[in-house]
Amino acid sequence: MAKSRDLTYSQALNELEKIVTEIESEEVDVDVLAEKIKRASFLITFCKGKLRTAEDEVKKVLSEMEESPAEASDEEDNGS
Repeated sequence: MAKSRDLTYSQALNELEKIVTEIESEEVDVDVLAEKIKRASFLITFCKGKLRTAEDEVKKVLSEMEESPAEASDEEDNGS
């Protein structure tokens, strides 16, 4: 398991999908089921946080683009 600071969204999603598949196929031993559920909960929270951060960054960029359309067209005219 990757530590949360090294974990990427894709890794978290893949691990979450694996846990769900194991639970659905009843491959998870009852003794480790609680551990799997806790890990799945952490991964869901982690992915939601990553998505919120990405959404906030996109909104910020779009807002900046709306505030300064003249600068964007100047950059396009200069070939940047």
